[in-house]
Amino acid sequence: MDEVIGKWAFLIGLVVAVIAGFMVVPYSALILLVLGLVVGFLNIAAKETTQYLVAAVALMTGAVALTTTAVPGQLGVVVDAILGGFVSFIAAAALVVAVKAILELSSKK
Repeated sequence: MDEVIGKWAFLIGLVVAVIAGFMVVPYSALILLVLGLVVGFLNIAAKETTQYLVAAVALMTGAVALTTTAVPGQLGVVVDAILGGFVSFIAAAALVVAVKAILELSSKK
């Protein structure tokens, strides 16, 4: 059941990030934060931690590079909003995964 919830949370997060890029979605930042936390808790297993965190850092770095100069005009505004929402979503999940990894590492003797 957790796997299904996690998959749906991920898909809904992607959809909300894209829709919020095109129009105002009330509380979209909060929605993306909560969905990201759900994804971080339910989707990422301990063996996937390093791979996920590296991918999250690469995504966030690439998104920042793209949002600053890559796409001019109104399309750039939409791309910036979509990437901003997606980065917020992934960052929340990465935060959970990182904290879980730190707790696991600190509990080892």
